[in-house]
Amino acid sequence: MAKTSGLGWTTCSVDDASGTAQAIVNDVTNLQFATPRAVQDVTGINKSAMERLLLLADFSITLNLVFDPASNMAHDVFKTVPSTSVARTTTLTVAGKTLANEVLYTDYPLSRSNSGELTAAVPGVLADGTVPTWS
Repeated sequence: MAKTSGLGWTTCSVDDASGTAQAIVNDVTNLQFATPRAVQDVTGINKSAMERLLLLADFSITLNLVFDPASNMAHDVFKTVPSTSVARTTTLTVAGKTLANEVLYTDYPLSRSNSGELTAAVPGVLADGTVPTWS
């Protein structure tokens, strides 16, 4: 297996409010996602180092995009975040590896910088209790 860069993503899709997957790979300029596990401290007073148990898995994501209501599928997907309460399948594929999760997007915050850029950083969290798994 060869190492790879983060260039050339083939899939970044998010369901719209009706449940239809929309390809937004061209609209997203950068993203951050995490698949953390909770831990429980079970260290007894007889130990000199931490002892922990792995607990629940989670997933979080922030999609950063440029606002373009005329041709931006991402705007069409996220403009309904404030008015709907639906989980949205979010699929990421890079280097032939796919991570798909049911995600609740919690905000569609737009930001205008002092140089004039209008962008959004859309946060989402795991919705359905399914462990995030790469395929």
